[in-house]
Amino acid sequence: MHATVYLEDNEYIALCDLLKLAGLTDSGGRAKAAIADGLVLRNGETETRKTAKIRGGEVIEFNGAVLEIENGYDPEET
Repeated sequence: MHATVYLEDNEYIALCDLLKLAGLTDSGGRAKAAIADGLVLRNGETETRKTAKIRGGEVIEFNGAVLEIENGYDPEET
């Protein structure tokens, strides 16, 4: 899976919230466990901070999924 996630009016999103919001984990607890286990990459580097602030321009990888984070809104939804 390769997807773009838009921050809309937010400056950032917490990594654990992003994984749950994107449907990559079924709960916040599982997202936090995956992050703590070193299974999530942020811009190609292992990220173990559960509430790391993910901002536009970053790339998150987890369990074969790649999420590109962008500022603003999805142009197809406006």
